[in-house]
Amino acid sequence: MRYRTLAGGTGPEVSALCLGILPFGSSVDDATSYAILDRFTEAGGTFVDTSNNYAIWAPGGTGDESELLLGRWLRDRGARDRTVVATKVGARPPAGSTKIWPEVWEGLSAKVIRAGIEGSLRRLGTDHVDLYYAHVEDRDVPVTETVEAFAEVVRSGATRVLGVSNHAAWRVAAARQYAADQGLPGYTCVQQRHTYLWPVPGGEWGAQWYARDDVQDMIAANDDMTLMAYGPLIHGAYTRPDKKLLAEYDHPVSHRRLDVLREVAKELGATPNQVVLAWQMGGALPIVPVVGVSSVAQLDEALAAVDLDLGPELRARLDAV
Repeated sequence: MRYRTLAGGTGPEVSALCLGILPFGSSVDDATSYAILDRFTEAGGTFVDTSNNYAIWAPGGTGDESELLLGRWLRDRGARDRTVVATKVGARPPAGSTKIWPEVWEGLSAKVIRAGIEGSLRRLGTDHVDLYYAHVEDRDVPVTETVEAFAEVVRSGATRVLGVSNHAAWRVAAARQYAADQGLPGYTCVQQRHTYLWPVPGGEWGAQWYARDDVQDMIAANDDMTLMAYGPLIHGAYTRPDKKLLAEYDHPVSHRRLDVLREVAKELGATPNQVVLAWQMGGALPIVPVVGVSSVAQLDEALAAVDLDLGPELRARLDAV
């Protein structure tokens, strides 16, 4: 395993791959979830990503499942001190709502953030998380209120590093500027969709955001920022013939990039998934892929990407399309 340090060297050291556990405790059963987490840590993985609403859309889901599963595993394995835990707030449904995300979400008011961290700590069985994210945009709450509420979470010791997910670049910049002006901790980790393929111009996924050029430019210009890339393997479409390419990626440039990706993978004796992950981890932009898997075999494929060296020539070929 390789490692990097978050927040410009002031945050925790994390493994180069982050394990996303969205379905753990719901569509991925406890035994399989434990086996994946055990294998990840055995391989040197330290960074685990969850949220306080995973997976509320699953049959019978409450949104507590993933955090509760991780909390049980951390306790049973005595693994809290060697695990960097990231979770999120803001995308649970409002209390009493009969609708769920992405139709409605509770947002990022100070009240929600205070209650959110308390609930997450209780479910995870810990006194702090290492990275706490604002999960989705809330344009109904002043950015000042949200920034100050997250700063209080840091001051209380309940988190160390702050992140933001599914936000427009200008909203992230505004929040960071306000935090800097007030001497408050700001967002340093940005979790957005990102993969080797480019999305259709103008295409989005509802409340989800892709890390477009403006987000990447912002991260490149600030040495305290890191991109956390979720959906890097586009739900298996790089390698599985039964998985159709998402419509948001289905355009001529993507198909040309797919051709080059497959050529490079064949030359390396690797899978397209491994090349995509190696391309993300080895570039100039600081990227940590957030990889979601449902089996140990899928995890092992992703782990092999850590040691895959593309070299400047192959990277240039991938980037040229």
